[in-house]
Amino acid sequence: MKPAVDRRILRTRAALRQALVELVLEKGFHAITVEEITERADTGRATFYAHYRDKEDLLVGIVRDLAEDRDRLLPAVRQAHAEGFTGLPVKYIFEHAEREKPVYRVVLRGEGDGRALREFTDLICAHAEAAFRTRVEQLAVTPRIPLDVVARAWTGELIGLLTWWVENDTGYSAAEITAHLRDLSVYGRVWATGLAPSDAPGAHDVTA
Repeated sequence: MKPAVDRRILRTRAALRQALVELVLEKGFHAITVEEITERADTGRATFYAHYRDKEDLLVGIVRDLAEDRDRLLPAVRQAHAEGFTGLPVKYIFEHAEREKPVYRVVLRGEGDGRALREFTDLICAHAEAAFRTRVEQLAVTPRIPLDVVARAWTGELIGLLTWWVENDTGYSAAEITAHLRDLSVYGRVWATGLAPSDAPGAHDVTA
């Protein structure tokens, strides 16, 4: 009997999630009410509050659902941590974003008070730091920059690129954008531009 109850809960949460995403993209987060969400989801207020404290809690719940969904569908994300930066986990993120584009748009725009975007960023950053730390320990090397700084900078780059990609028709596939981000991470910005290190903007200021 319990699996049936679980399925009902999942269906209810999915309906509320879809209703919130649709309404936010139509009107903006601050303009919508819980009543509008429940009406769109065809549920009652009591049902809503049985699962979420308020619409902000629902938005943050969407981020956690995204993370669980991605990890459930793509278990190789964690396995890839032990293989260094292959680009595979990043490709999974872009492919997942392609399937769930409306949801990613709502989260990445920082709708609400930005808490959902901060939680999403922190989840990605934690995965990135774990990947870098595992690789550093495997190779017994000493980081030149603290790994929390490396992970936060890398995550910011990923979030910025992902936001641009889901909001626009860039012409880049998930595989192509992943390859570009991987090469940028491995070889650096100067290499990516085709410039020599001495020709890079700010090079002379740094060495002076």
